[in-house]
Formats: sequence, C-alpha cells, structure tokens
Amino acid sequence: MKSRERVTLALSHREPDRVPLDLGGSNVTGMHVSTVYALRQALGLDPPGTPVKVIEPYQMLGEIAPDLMEAVGVDVVVLRSVTTKFGFENRDWKPWRLFNGTPVLVPGGFNTEPDAKGNIPMYPEGDRTAPPSGIMPKGGYFFDAVIRQQPIEKDKLKPEDNLEEFGPISNEELEYFKSEADRLYAETDKAILANIGGTAFGDISSVPGVQLKHPRGIRDVKEWYLSIVTRPDFIFRVFERQCEIGLVNLEKIYDVVGNRITAFFVTGTDFGTQKGPIMSNATYRKLYQPFHKRVNDWIHEHTSWKTFIHSCGSVELLLKDFLDAGFDILNPVQTSAAKMDPRYLKEKYGDRIAFWGGGVDTQQTLPFGTPDQVRREVRERIRIFAPGGGFVFNSVHNIQPGVPVENVLAMYETLREHGTYH
Repeated sequence: MKSRERVTLALSHREPDRVPLDLGGSNVTGMHVSTVYALRQALGLDPPGTPVKVIEPYQMLGEIAPDLMEAVGVDVVVLRSVTTKFGFENRDWKPWRLFNGTPVLVPGGFNTEPDAKGNIPMYPEGDRTAPPSGIMPKGGYFFDAVIRQQPIEKDKLKPEDNLEEFGPISNEELEYFKSEADRLYAETDKAILANIGGTAFGDISSVPGVQLKHPRGIRDVKEWYLSIVTRPDFIFRVFERQCEIGLVNLEKIYDVVGNRITAFFVTGTDFGTQKGPIMSNATYRKLYQPFHKRVNDWIHEHTSWKTFIHSCGSVELLLKDFLDAGFDILNPVQTSAAKMDPRYLKEKYGDRIAFWGGGVDTQQTLPFGTPDQVRREVRERIRIFAPGGGFVFNSVHNIQPGVPVENVLAMYETLREHGTYH
C-alpha cells in the first residue's frame, strides 16, 4: 500500500496495511537537529561530520530528508510556509555548530553572534539593527522568545495591532505552494500535511511576534492570558478579523494546491496544562470555537482535507467541544497528562477523531527509559490506538535533544515489527 493511501485510510477510521508514521510532517511532529544528526549517523546515512539542515530555527528542528524517511518508513511530508518563525527564508545555507558541537546548516537569515554572556540572540528577518526577538541561552538547544511588550494604553489598544503578522497571502507564496505541492505529490507517494499557518487563534508561540521588528498590541504571554479574562471583547475582535483574512487565504491556497494535500494544520494553540484545561469550556466556546468551526466548515465544504488540531496537555474535557468545532485529528495526544489515558481516549472518542501522536511519551520514557521500556510502551500504544484505524504514529510532540539514539531506533524498529494490521 502506498503511503498516501495508508494515511487516508487511517484518517477515515479504516485499517490500512500498517500504522502510518509521521516524522517531520509539521513543526510539532519533528525532531531536534542534534537528534536527527545522531540518528543519521546511527543508520549510516552520512559520513561523520556531515551537517544537517535546521529547517525551523525557533525550535531548531532538523530536516527529515528523503533518505531518512525511507530508512524509518515515514508516510507524511510537509508543505510548509516560505518563511521561518523568525521571518527569514530557508535558503542561502551556511555552516554553524550547536553548543554541543553538532555540525548543522542554518539559513542565511540566521544572522547572529554570541553576546557578552555567550547567549545567542536571534533577530526578526535576520535584521541585526532591530532588537533581538529570540535568545538561545548559553549551552541551550533552541530559542526562547524575547518579550518586547510596549506600554499598553487601554484606550488606544487596537485589534489591528495584533494582526500585523496576518495579511493577504502574496502571489509569490501562492506560486511556491503550487509548485511545492505539485512536486511533493508527483515525486513522492507520501500524504501531504499543510503546515502553513494563519488560522491558529491565540497560539502562544506566535503572540510575542518573533518575526516582527517592532511588535505592537498585546505581546506579553502573561498579559495575553490575562486578557482572555479581562479583555475578551478585544480578543474576539482580533480573532474575528484574523478569521476573515484566513478564510480568504484558504480559498486562494486551495485554488493552487487543490486536493493534493491530505490534511491541513489548522491550529497549534495549546489549551491544556499537565493537570487540566487552561481555560473553561465556556471560554473556549465563546472565544475560540466559533472561529475553529468557521475554518473547519469551510475546509469540509470545499475540500477533501482533514483538519488537524495540536494542543498539548490535558484536553479531554475539551474534546467534545473540539469535535463540535469540526476537527478530524488530535495531536500530540499527551498521554502523560491528567485524564489522557490512551484506553479511555480510544474507547470514548476513537470513532470520531483520529489520534496523530501518542506513540511514546517524550517527557519520561523516550529520553530517560531503556530501549526495552520504549519497545514495551510503543507496543502498548499500537495495541490500544491501532484497531479500527484512526491512528498515525508519532511521538508525543517533537523528539528533543539528548534522547539516546538507541531509544529512537527502538521506537521505529518496534513500530515496524508490530505496526502491521494483518
């Protein structure tokens, strides 16, 4: 069975020949570049010292190249935006090294030098005349957002200040999406996951505006969360306008990519903590659900795409609301959080939503367990999530730096050995 057919069947809650695998299909289903390097070395794909491209510099995610996809059996490829999170393009590659010595290639806009303390600042659009918008602490592995909140004058706060990064999609971007979708569809047999952005309402990783040189509006994470309670009308107006822009852009995107893509990444907004939802059902229904539903309804009415929601944490209490909003896919399925027991999730929701993730815990088992412990957990997750389809295997969120490569290999070997349906 071809990968595209395999994923389509699984998302339709039917059993393909084996459980499909995603690695690198989005910015939340990937692998840190240092771990990609270690995996490629372990598989004998490169001579020692061969650098790996950093395709998402905010989280320092590594490129999952075609040879690595084939080596581990990946079924999904990504159609991502032209620009990175910091606002510069993935081109003009140049050598760089992580603090631990891993050789990598970074885009030309990765324009930085260590500061006096040894930290690595990052600049919006790679422009070092602007204040830094991100910082990698000395010895670190990825960037933290720098909060550049300007004083908030309540009477002068305008929704458009928080809409600067959302605008009409350009003809250049549309041409890129068309050519890239054509290439991925023709040159691979993989399912295409579109990770384009623009429809994630209140995604906290985007609130600081790390791609903007001088962000306006509410850009402090704490202030944003407070505003959900203290300024709900303002937040609603931001989402309302963002949704209008997003729907127009979706129509243009569909016009150029058609149904060549299998699933569309609608939102990466986190609604859960380790212990429970970050907000009440009433707040979700008032501020977020109307816009999620508008986006999902448009997609389901006009396309064959499945809609993808990423939300970390304990979101079981919100799952019915997610379903009512029209989502087809839940990720990352954080099984270590409260009320996120795999058996319970599969029994209660498995016929209505596909689980894309949950294959192995990335907080404890994968980084700190033994290969045998990884194998046991992967086998268990396959046994629980696979029956009846509705399961795409991925770890719970991105695979982080420092994970023993033996554990990564054990994860993929176990999926290959035990992930077949017949």
